[in-house]
Amino acid sequence: MMFPIRIEIIPTEGIVEQVVALVPKTTTLSVTCLPQHGIERTMRAAVQLSMLGYTVVPHLAARSLHGRADLTGILRDCDVAGIGEVFVIGGDRKRPAGPYEYALPLLEDIAQYSGGAMRAGVAGYPEGHPSVNPVEMLDALLAKQHLATHVVMQMCFSASKIHDYTALLRREGVRLPVWAGVAGPVQRTRLVSLATQIGVGSSLKFLSRKGPLARKLLSGDRYSPQTLVSGLESRPDHIAGIHLYSFNSLDPVPFGPGQASSTSATLQPALIRGAARDY
Repeated sequence: MMFPIRIEIIPTEGIVEQVVALVPKTTTLSVTCLPQHGIERTMRAAVQLSMLGYTVVPHLAARSLHGRADLTGILRDCDVAGIGEVFVIGGDRKRPAGPYEYALPLLEDIAQYSGGAMRAGVAGYPEGHPSVNPVEMLDALLAKQHLATHVVMQMCFSASKIHDYTALLRREGVRLPVWAGVAGPVQRTRLVSLATQIGVGSSLKFLSRKGPLARKLLSGDRYSPQTLVSGLESRPDHIAGIHLYSFNSLDPVPFGPGQASSTSATLQPALIRGAARDY
């Protein structure tokens, strides 16, 4: 089984040049929107990469938009650059910069202003959200699904949790395709920090209970996603594709038989914090 793979990048200085040097143009790129960067930097990188021939999905964080004029400008830029899909989240900003506090009203305006032409992904949390209870999270996803085209999961380190979450969504009436959130090869010491900061600690504990599996995944200095991907392949009907969190480590590394290339190693702590997503 070969899953389609998208690579998430962070719009730091020099990322466009880095992508051009290391990533084939056949790759779909997802561009984050972190509070410290703002949507302007996200859109600048997304437009540049799209004009260079990549398929690009910019993240739009509701709380980072200053007003509806911002949104119309973003949609205009997307149209000019040939960007036909966005990923809509609430965002990590503590106080909204404008009228959008959550993803739903932003999705509604995107659908209205684009005439329904703009595709939109929304976030899913296989291990829950650090600050929102699971029932509210599920209700929010159900309320958004008529405006969305797919769900992208927060990163998770347990194939069984990903399968269970997808099954839960199906039982509760969420019919959208689901992309599994998978971390690329990660320094082991960063993995523990990452898990605690973005609320994926329970799947990391799962690894620690698995003996040989944990040793295989956490041997040496780096976590490898290969065993997780193999576990996802056991139920390929559950997963539409893999959303690979690269943290801008883009040197190609074998991802496994028949798979697209993965990414290598280093995570920056300040960027790890931006991986958390509000609903």
